[in-house]
Amino acid sequence: MNIVRVATYNIHKGVQGLGPRRRLEIHNLGHAVEQFDADIVCLQEVRKLHRVEELHFPRWPDLPQANYLAPEGYEAVYRTNALTRHGEHGNAVLSRWPVSAHQHEDISDHRFEQRGLLHVEVKVHDRELHVVVVHLGLIRSSRTRQVAQLQRFIEREIPSNAPLLVAGDFNDWGTGVEQALAPTGLRAFSGANQLTFPARLPLVQLDYVYARGLRPLAAHVPRGRIWWRMSDHLPLIAEFALPAPT
Repeated sequence: MNIVRVATYNIHKGVQGLGPRRRLEIHNLGHAVEQFDADIVCLQEVRKLHRVEELHFPRWPDLPQANYLAPEGYEAVYRTNALTRHGEHGNAVLSRWPVSAHQHEDISDHRFEQRGLLHVEVKVHDRELHVVVVHLGLIRSSRTRQVAQLQRFIEREIPSNAPLLVAGDFNDWGTGVEQALAPTGLRAFSGANQLTFPARLPLVQLDYVYARGLRPLAAHVPRGRIWWRMSDHLPLIAEFALPAPT
């Protein structure tokens, strides 16, 4: 039995706080990603560049954040969701396993929120594992349409018999996304011990790892001051058993 360990984390662009109290957390986030010891790390709100922040913080990394956060030996795949006045940010996958293909699809529902999904194919023990990272919108009706687009993407791009993980920040305070994805065979860990937002005093689970074709084993959310200082979300770490090829 092959175990796949997956983490999903909204890193809030590597910066916390407001105004003069802003602080750079990207270096601490790098240590955190190493601590996950995950085979696949799915990240949201990852900066590729930001010209103002680069000038403001003297220790701003020279590399784009996805590359900076990738532990030694990992492949980093990043695609932009949002273009802003001073830079851009999006989703990323850091993989311990070889990446065989990747693509991006724009799932923006209106001009005020730029959103996207990142699809990465990873070779795990001679099997193709499909990983989709999403960051859904803040408006419920937008999320409904984005989930429908996600479902169409999966049906169009991913073989029905292929193991699949869909991870990210779903921005859903209820069970709407979970119910919408249930007919596709995607299931997620959920419950009181998986609350991820807000990081200081988590009240709701916004971050999920959905799986199809893998057997769920365990999930947990790291807690404590060191974690809520790094982002407004807490990470979710989940483990699955990947069946042997038939």
